[in-house]
Order: sequence, then C-alpha cells, then structure tokens
Amino acid sequence: MLQVGLTHFLVVSAILFSLGVYGIVTRKNAVMVLMGIELVLNAANINFVAFSRFSGFGLGGQMTALFVIVLAAAEAAIALAIVLNIYKQFTNVNIDEIDHLKD
Repeated sequence: MLQVGLTHFLVVSAILFSLGVYGIVTRKNAVMVLMGIELVLNAANINFVAFSRFSGFGLGGQMTALFVIVLAAAEAAIALAIVLNIYKQFTNVNIDEIDHLKD
C-alpha cells in the first residue's frame, strides 16, 4: 500500500511551481501571467501545509497558507481591475503591446 509522504507533496509542489514560472515567462496575455502567479502561490501553500503536517510545526503552516490565500485574492482583484483598465485604454491585454503607459 502506498503511503503519501512529504516527498510526494514536494514533487507536486515543484511541478506546480515549474508550470507557474513557465506560464509567467512564456505568456504574453496579462490574464495568463496572473494565472501563472496563482500557480506559484498555490505551490507555496502546498509546501507550507506539508511541512506543517510532517514536521510538527502545529498550525503555523496552515495559518500562513490561509494568509497567502487572502493575499492572492486581493492580488487577483487588484490585478484584474488594472487589466480591465488597460483593456479599456488600449483594447488589448498583451504585455508586449502596452508599453505606451510610460508616455
């Protein structure tokens, strides 16, 4: 019978983190970049909860993960508001094509 241990959680977290970084680096759409950031934050949450569970830190990991979830929700709301304003201004949300904000 397979026992799920800390290594399994760390592998899943590493895969999520890698997919998130890949999404951030390769995508030109601002919404897709935000989804990559969310994947990175979820990978960190898995690490917090797994280390809290398997290292005996008590509820510290869960509380930190809850804080990260609240932070991610606030980040998503503000970032989507910015993306909507950029779309209204330029009718485009591609990151490479909205460099006119400096002007």
